[in-house]
Amino acid sequence: MSPHEPQGPHEPGAAPGPGGPGAGTADAGRKPQGFFASGPDGPDPLFGDGPPGGERPRKRRWPRILAAVGVFLLLVVIGTVGLVWQRQSSYNGNIDRLPSAMPTGKRPGPNSSGTQNWLLVGSDTRAEVGTTGEGARVWKPGGQRSDTIMLLHLPADRSKAYVVSFPRDSWVQIPGYGPQKINAAFSFGGPPLLIETVENLTGIRIDHFGAIDFNGFKSMTDALGGVEVNIDKSVYDTANKVRWEAGRQKLDGEKALLFVRQRYNLPNGDFDRIKRQQAFLRALAQKAAEGGTISNPLKLDRFLSAFTKSISVDDSVSAGKLRSLALSLRGVRPGDVQFLTTPNRGSAQRGRQSVVLLDKAKSSALFEAVKTAEVDKYVQQHGGTNKVGTVS
Repeated sequence: MSPHEPQGPHEPGAAPGPGGPGAGTADAGRKPQGFFASGPDGPDPLFGDGPPGGERPRKRRWPRILAAVGVFLLLVVIGTVGLVWQRQSSYNGNIDRLPSAMPTGKRPGPNSSGTQNWLLVGSDTRAEVGTTGEGARVWKPGGQRSDTIMLLHLPADRSKAYVVSFPRDSWVQIPGYGPQKINAAFSFGGPPLLIETVENLTGIRIDHFGAIDFNGFKSMTDALGGVEVNIDKSVYDTANKVRWEAGRQKLDGEKALLFVRQRYNLPNGDFDRIKRQQAFLRALAQKAAEGGTISNPLKLDRFLSAFTKSISVDDSVSAGKLRSLALSLRGVRPGDVQFLTTPNRGSAQRGRQSVVLLDKAKSSALFEAVKTAEVDKYVQQHGGTNKVGTVS
């Protein structure tokens, strides 16, 4: 922000397969309408179903793709079908599985039936094994930082996806350490302590955990030939000596890493960085789902290799679970994915530390909506979604 098992997209005619080298050549130049779309709106590049009679799909302003729903769940989904492709063993071997990522002891009860909640983190170094469990190596305090912490909530019907970001400086109770910034939990005790901290804070049971090495952003972006983001106003990054010009900017891997990490000299500090991270994830997912990536086996292989080498998930996440998840999310479109930030009262000082104080009443309402699968109703009543089309 090491377990996993990816699966990678496959589009008819993109690479030699059961249909032979020449399969699907009639559709080779047509851009798919959606990464997980199927039926009358366009062919399914994952599983090969399309309109009868070779009818051309109706043009849409936006491709029907799965928008960025988190630091990696979205990317895990993209990798899902790769497990049934030629490089299955290679991709699967790249993914780290954390044998002791989930906490032990007293935990919140089950959430609403059929829902799924992932805790996603972005770290300077990919997560290693947990701190508990037979054979687990000891977590080194201070060895890693979680600069990105997101809760991904999937409703039972998989009609939408909600991504709730926690400001890294949120002032919370960390078991055994007292009041601290939330990202300190990952540094102190790795995934189990961070999950325990979030569960205690929210009352939401975390089903799965995933982490991505920030350096993976670089390799994935370069594998795709860069991504584009839209910047509202020109801003200078005083820490990294980089000036970001207003307008549409194309980011290579190095610039993407600087873009998502910038914190200083942004109008709203860490809150703007959260929006930058969400905007980047959306751009990365859109580029990964474009026909030019799916239909190019070399480009797709580079992306999936870079992705799977950068991620870690808890050891209960099997290849079968990932494929089932991909299938369940086939109907999700960009407009169905909503980004939120945990309600807060802004920045404050605690000693020499600049921290973010969460709004207890408003946060509790959001967390209860997640537990009871009523986030859509919460958004209608309270708003609070982040617009990530153009960022600071």
